[in-house]
Amino acid sequence: MRNAEVASVLNEYADLLELRGEDRYRIARYRDAATRIEHHPEPIEDLVRDGRVREIRGVGESIGAKVVEYIQTGKIQALEDLRKEVSPAAAMLMNIPGIGPRRAMLLTRELRIQTVADLERALESGEVARLPRLGERVAQRILEEVRRLRTRGRRMPLGLALPAAEEVARELRQCPAVLQITPAGSIRRMKETIGDIDLLVASERPAEVIEAFVTLPAVREVLAAGETKASILTHADLQIDLRVVAPESYGAALQYFTGSKAHNIRLREMAIEKGWKLNEYGVFEDDRRIAGRTEEEVYAILGLPWIPPELREDMGEVEAALRGELPALVALEDIKGDLHTHTRLSDGSSDIEEMARAAARRGYAYLAITDHSQALGVARGLTEEELRQEHARIRELQASFPETRLLCGVEVDIRVDSRLDCSDEFLASCDVVVASIHSAFQRSREEQTARLIAAIEHPYVDIVCHPTGRLIGKRAGYDIDLGAVLEAAARTGTAIEVNAQPDRLDLNDDAVRAAVQRGVMLAIDTDAHHHDQLDLMRYGVATARRGWAPPELVLNTRPLDDLLRWLRERRERALRGG
Repeated sequence: MRNAEVASVLNEYADLLELRGEDRYRIARYRDAATRIEHHPEPIEDLVRDGRVREIRGVGESIGAKVVEYIQTGKIQALEDLRKEVSPAAAMLMNIPGIGPRRAMLLTRELRIQTVADLERALESGEVARLPRLGERVAQRILEEVRRLRTRGRRMPLGLALPAAEEVARELRQCPAVLQITPAGSIRRMKETIGDIDLLVASERPAEVIEAFVTLPAVREVLAAGETKASILTHADLQIDLRVVAPESYGAALQYFTGSKAHNIRLREMAIEKGWKLNEYGVFEDDRRIAGRTEEEVYAILGLPWIPPELREDMGEVEAALRGELPALVALEDIKGDLHTHTRLSDGSSDIEEMARAAARRGYAYLAITDHSQALGVARGLTEEELRQEHARIRELQASFPETRLLCGVEVDIRVDSRLDCSDEFLASCDVVVASIHSAFQRSREEQTARLIAAIEHPYVDIVCHPTGRLIGKRAGYDIDLGAVLEAAARTGTAIEVNAQPDRLDLNDDAVRAAVQRGVMLAIDTDAHHHDQLDLMRYGVATARRGWAPPELVLNTRPLDDLLRWLRERRERALRGG
């Protein structure tokens, strides 16, 4: 599928329009189309071939023509023309979190910045801080982002890497010589970003596996191919590394290549203390292999229970395992429903019925429809009257979904002055209220923290969503006192979201663990804007697991009656002021 590729091109077009000062609604249409194309379940090239591009909501005549032109010719002439009109340096600077179009133009015009190195020197010298409407605080945040760029390298989001690894693994399983195959490395630990993709295979005929791997349809270039190892570059420009081991070493190899490095060092130290050697081929006493066929075998011989891959970061998991105190982590099968989703009435691309059918297919006990309130104009936010009409439609549809309770909700905007974007009367009528910040990201730490705490303390807010506002690799998120936010949530009983969108994963794993330590209730939600995005739940669950979250601290693991009781009792306590 070339959907992500086309989305990237449309986003670049929107960036250049923004640099040129074009109408913001036109820019928003291109960004909206890019998002819908990227997440569309069918390959965009198939839609172009069949003349169905405009079936995608938000893709009109002009955008559709550009998509067709790109698929058929490999370029968009209007984009080529725009690239000539707009400063390449300004376009490059826009990709740095914290620098929008106005700042990019200001930096190139006033300081003649042409490269990231130029920018870093200007930041360190104080030149950037002295520019109008910038200052020390903004300059320092941009400098932090520039420095992060150096270490970020070519890492890709988990939401891109994991499906690519799974697709190659599915194809490779067709090879009769493959006995077992598993994605390893940071993918298996479900880290939010991934370097190269690692696959591990158990086989007694490695040459056949290597040959099957390097001749897969996805292969654009073979980077290396040996007797037991190979590396390829896919047509999507992803590097995938394969290692083939004997079945009797598969467990040890899987443990070793899953990592992390720090976790592996701890295990090797434990083996050495017993007079053994631990490596990717097994656990050895002298030259005799005493464990290695399964991971469980490797951990057991060291006196440990099997440790879930998401915890293997040397962050106390070995000590907890030795004490018999590893947490029972939340799992995807624990999830009973989704409490943050959107429809085409705001900025989604599926209607209410499509979202409900998708939830029912997944066996969900409930689904909350939480379209945006009116303040978020770019997302076509709804007035209270429009939301009431939507809720009436949701209630009408309920009879068609007897096994899945449809909850009437709203994603209410937290305004700059900390007020909510809906009346208390309307919020009281909702089954579920989720609240989010979508504006004024550059406000001070104190202001942003106050906005979140005001929402947390509001009696009708059940969940605060994507609480740091980050977009992985694009935006660091606004500055907040996370500890104060979590303490407020613990005090009021308000839930905090783990947003499962792969470019958010917000709260991140460290913040989840801080929440768990305080007993804060979490809600793992997809923030789905298309019915197929309900499948993104696994990324939120993985992030919660990395944060040591147990199922009892995840709100949407509760059966429907327990959820409704929690919502009712939390509001009653809040209205009593207790």
